[in-house]
Amino acid sequence: MSESIKPPDEGELEPVRIPDPQLEGIEASVRRLMEQSAQQAQQIDHLASAPAPSGSPFAAFGMPGLGGPPAAAPPEPRPILELDGEEREDELDALSDWVDDFFLPVYGAEVTTAAPWCLQWQEHDDVVAWLHSLWLAYQQHKDPEAGLSGLFVWHRDFLTHAVAAIRAPGGPLSACMTSPDRPAHRLLPGPPPSVRTETASMAEAAGTPEPDEPTS
Repeated sequence: MSESIKPPDEGELEPVRIPDPQLEGIEASVRRLMEQSAQQAQQIDHLASAPAPSGSPFAAFGMPGLGGPPAAAPPEPRPILELDGEEREDELDALSDWVDDFFLPVYGAEVTTAAPWCLQWQEHDDVVAWLHSLWLAYQQHKDPEAGLSGLFVWHRDFLTHAVAAIRAPGGPLSACMTSPDRPAHRLLPGPPPSVRTETASMAEAAGTPEPDEPTS
């Protein structure tokens, strides 16, 4: 007499039996899913540490306005008297071109005793400094960012004062050409050093000991 199969109690689940071939396939699928999950986690970590994309396909070419690296800022201008060697000579050549090609044809008034000039003005350091500063100011005020009144400001605040100082009757060129028919060039001697400086120099040259230095 066969045993009677009792129905499971209410709320009790019967175990599900899976054939061995199907069980092996499920295990392989689970392993693949775990491997894929690990790879995705590595990709997420890499993206999180990478820099934010620029959003432009031209970024690698450094093209302005397209998300590339910003262009290098131009070097800051320096007073010409602080330059040395070839750097100073190059700057003086550029300044001479501006003076000869633009400044003198437009603003070079006639040479007179009241407005002297010098054909060797590059030998006068103070004149070079004035003209170089005037040239730098011109470049700044002709830039579109200076606005429509930029060049007016340059004329009013820079040109007038520079010309008055350079070509004054008693200015740095007063011993140079005062007539177009009589070219001349002479450097005027400047004031000597102060008495204090001269005294200190003489004492140093004579080997005078300092006050706290023991005498022999």
